[in-house]
Amino acid sequence: MTPTDQQLLEQIRSPFTKELGFRKLIETYQRRVYQVIRRMVIIHEDADDLTQNTFIKAYRYLDKFEGNAAIFTWLYRIATNEALTFLEKKKKRFSFSLEDHQEKLESFLDQPGSLNGDQIQILLQKALLKLPDKQRLVFHLKYQEELTYEQMAEITGTSVGALKASYHHAVKKIEQFVLSE
Repeated sequence: MTPTDQQLLEQIRSPFTKELGFRKLIETYQRRVYQVIRRMVIIHEDADDLTQNTFIKAYRYLDKFEGNAAIFTWLYRIATNEALTFLEKKKKRFSFSLEDHQEKLESFLDQPGSLNGDQIQILLQKALLKLPDKQRLVFHLKYQEELTYEQMAEITGTSVGALKASYHHAVKKIEQFVLSE
């Protein structure tokens, strides 16, 4: 049985059950956090490291979580910030041009076993790699995670209107890419 956010927070805030509560939080949200990060960074090892970093930061800043939003919203915000920061650092560190970085990630998609799914899924993933990082994030949160624009606004700190525009532009770019292939 999955504990509620309130039950998790009660366990985490008690000095006697903090560790147990945090372990339950990880068990409850780890897979979803990993999936969001993996869709952003593509490479399993990077996604695994960033997922771990997300939970380390969550643990470190638990006392600052006020409970006004859902726990997954707070975790997703940490995770997406981790993924976006990682991608920016990676591009700068290796002095990749955007196109070189996209080609490198696309090569991982073409490797056997890198992603589950058929050719359409791989084509979609390649199209997503053509998007700017923030548009890719918005597309993932809306299309694949099926979050509302309000939930996405909480996660990204962006207005609902800007998110709708980003999603619309992302969909148009994906359509153009798929039609050109």
